[in-house]
Amino acid sequence: MNSNELARYLEQTNSEAKPWLLAQLRLLKLNEQRSQLSAAEYEECLMDIHQDVMNLGEWWVGIEDEVF
Repeated sequence: MNSNELARYLEQTNSEAKPWLLAQLRLLKLNEQRSQLSAAEYEECLMDIHQDVMNLGEWWVGIEDEVF
């Protein structure tokens, strides 16, 4: 699946507000742009995505059935 396909899936399923899927979309886009980025730029973007995922914490605890 490429970033365009994932973006369409997110739109069709009204999943734009699911932060873990948005992180996956960002990872796909970053991977697609990797050849155009320096190693430092790629690493910086990857670290930014990682930090955003880590900031999610355990927000889903107790509402697993609703969000997954």
